[in-house]
Amino acid sequence: MTTASRKASGEPENTNEADVHGGTGGSSSPDRGVSTAGAGSSDRAGGTGSTQHPGGAGEANPSRDERHFRLRHELRAVHALIHRDLLRLAGYRTQTALMLLQPALYLLILGGGLAALIPRSQLGVGYQTYLFPGILMMTVQTPAIMVGVRLITDRQSGYLRELLMAPVHRTTLLLGNCAGGTLVATVQGAVLLGLAGAVGLPYDPLLLALLLAAMILASFTITALALALAVSLRRPDLFHTLLGLVMMPLLFLSGGFFPLSSLPGWAHTLAAANPLAYAVDLLRRCIALRVPDQASVSGIEWAGGPPPLLVEAALLLVTGILALLWAARRFSRPE
Repeated sequence: MTTASRKASGEPENTNEADVHGGTGGSSSPDRGVSTAGAGSSDRAGGTGSTQHPGGAGEANPSRDERHFRLRHELRAVHALIHRDLLRLAGYRTQTALMLLQPALYLLILGGGLAALIPRSQLGVGYQTYLFPGILMMTVQTPAIMVGVRLITDRQSGYLRELLMAPVHRTTLLLGNCAGGTLVATVQGAVLLGLAGAVGLPYDPLLLALLLAAMILASFTITALALALAVSLRRPDLFHTLLGLVMMPLLFLSGGFFPLSSLPGWAHTLAAANPLAYAVDLLRRCIALRVPDQASVSGIEWAGGPPPLLVEAALLLVTGILALLWAARRFSRPE
């Protein structure tokens, strides 16, 4: 039937709108998928509500469908940002290998050299075993911090402005960055778990699971703290300068390289407020929980004794959540 005959008979023309929306929503790029995925699903959401719920039922139920599709938009945005970080991890293999080589050398060379100088009786375990939790913390710290650097560089390059044009909340974009950074940091830390046997620890599945869970918690907290700092800064060089002033002292005050009891009294107060100290102590106590003969000297002490294990884990979780909430509040402000 020709166009003229359709108009004469009143039959609507076929504009093939479904193909238009399908083409828009079908972008395969993880970077662009945040903005394109939302548009196609939004149109489908409207069509579903008007087709499946005619009459009076259609007035109440579209809001539920809209919330459902809106949640899918947010989750797809988080997934796209996580996918971007995983693609970067897989693409920059040389950089990832070098980032893993440094802590491995610290553990095997520095730890092996100092093990002959520091008696086992002073630490309760061999120095390499004592150093292992600190090396794990060093491993997850670097990729977690890089999330903050990328947020600043994305703002400078204009990529962040493109992301903000997506039909998702700004908080969702921040959550995606935090989740991606946490996952990448945990993956790199999990690779270093393969050196557990080299420091005298057994490859016990439950021990490895406990250490992995503690690394996830530590990675989340460090990533959230890095994002909280990054949303307040606009220059990468300033961010690196502040990290150089803050992160190394925090790492040395974590008890990862030497016992906190050997520090002066004023340093104990700083260590008690250091989230990395609780993360290292959590890793070390997970080892002692499964391998009692490898229990080292205690780290953080409250009123002359170590805090409960679950309290340390809760403190790390609360610190990360508070930092992420503060970062989300700052990030929600217009650029």
